[in-house]
Amino acid sequence: MGRFTVLAVRIVIGLVLLGSVGVQVVMVPLFAADLNELSAEYAYLRAPLIILALLGILGVQIALVCVWRLVSMVRRGTVFSDGAFRFVDITIGAITGEALLAFVLGTLLAPGDAVPPGMVLLIGGAGVLTAGVALIVLVLRMLLAQAVARNAEAKQLEAELHGVI
Repeated sequence: MGRFTVLAVRIVIGLVLLGSVGVQVVMVPLFAADLNELSAEYAYLRAPLIILALLGILGVQIALVCVWRLVSMVRRGTVFSDGAFRFVDITIGAITGEALLAFVLGTLLAPGDAVPPGMVLLIGGAGVLTAGVALIVLVLRMLLAQAVARNAEAKQLEAELHGVI
């Protein structure tokens, strides 16, 4: 990965992290204040919606930090090592958690008339899409495992070749 690409990825990740902190500090409290105005029949949604919002932002932040670390490993040339699996596994967990949060949100909003049924369907679709992203990252993890194994095999063969020479 080139120097420019690493810089571009880090700028994007930094901006998204900064924006997510801004959302946590500014927007979530405003959202909570708006939820105070819910009618009594939907008041039970206030706390779960705030918790889901905070957990959703946290999941994105965790995944971004892991991607930052992986980009650093790529830059150093150490990504094809066992250390990379920890960050990939955490990323998969964070993305899976995001999918589960979407399903929980849809389940919370489904009963009653809080939102139209189509909105619940869209939230469910977003959950399925997010679960699909987690599966794609899982496939990429398997490719990383193969690359790490090939790298170890190449190093072993190189050591044997040096022993012969």
